[in-house]
Order: sequence, then C-alpha cells, then structure tokens
Amino acid sequence: MINLILFGPPGSGKGTQALKLAETFNLLHISTGDLFRSELKNETPLGLEAKKYMDKGELVPDEVTIGMLSNKLDEYAGKVKGFIFDGFPRTQPQAEALDKLLDLKKTDISLVLALEVAEDEIVHRILERGKASANPRKDDLDENIIRNRFQVYLKETAQVADHYKKSNKFVALNGIGTIEEIFEGLKAEINKL
Repeated sequence: MINLILFGPPGSGKGTQALKLAETFNLLHISTGDLFRSELKNETPLGLEAKKYMDKGELVPDEVTIGMLSNKLDEYAGKVKGFIFDGFPRTQPQAEALDKLLDLKKTDISLVLALEVAEDEIVHRILERGKASANPRKDDLDENIIRNRFQVYLKETAQVADHYKKSNKFVALNGIGTIEEIFEGLKAEINKL
C-alpha cells in the first residue's frame, strides 16, 4: 500500500494535487473536512459525537477524528492501492495516533510530501481565489486572517514534519509553478517508492 500525507499551507494547491495523485495512483483522497461533513450528513454515531463539540465551537477530539478515519480505511480496504491524507495530521499527537491506527491495519505512512510556498505568495493566491469566487469565504478576503492562518499552519505542522523526518519519510517540494510542474515533482517522489 502507498499511504501519503500531503502537507501545505492554505492556498498551496494541496487539494488540487491530492485529487490528481489519487486518480493517478488509485488512492483514496481523505480530507478531514470532507470526512466530517459526510459523517455529520449521515448522522453516524461519530458524526453525532463530533457535532456536540462543533455546536459549542470546540475542536473535535482526536479520538473521534481517528475513529472516523478508521471507518473510512475499513470501508475502502482492498478497493484502492492506498490513501492520501489531506490536512491531517496537524499535530504531533495526531501523527502518533495515525501511526498507531495504521499499525493496527498492518500498514504505515509511506511518504509525507510538503508543498513549500512563501507567505506572500499564499496571501496573493488566497486573495485572488476570494475575489474570483462567486461565494467567497470571509477569511479568504482578509490579508491579516490569511497571514494568521499561514502562521498557525507553520506552528502546528512543524512538529509533524519533525516526527516524519525522524523516519526519513518527509520530502519538501517547491509549491511554486504550474499545476502540472508541481504534479510531476510529486509523482517523481512517489515513483521512488
């Protein structure tokens, strides 16, 4: 199995790249945001548990998120060649919990691919995305909020990067270029597996 984590700050293009990689390598793209929405919509026990926290404006506990991931992995076991995690893990405890979950499933993370994009470029991309969107997110139109999101990303994910660097599974790639150029760089790293 190929199990990937795709990292990158908001606006780095990781969602676009994750979909292309999933299609090319027959991987299931798992976005925690999509996972939450699906569990909530279907009113699963874990979705209802998550809703209790979300309704109070609190973060959903890691064990609930891991439970959702476990169910998704079980649902697609044998149907895909692996998984690509987009936006998860974001913290050291989440990385450790994901590693334990995958160990229980007799697999592990193959590679962590990080798209590196400078803060000013991220701000520019997100502001342009906000202007072009028919229904923009408010936080995509405010430079201060975008810069804060970038700093939160750096702070949260630095420990996760260090966690996977210890096992030589972390590769940083330039996230500037055309969609195709970045895709080719990601693909080349995966093909080394």
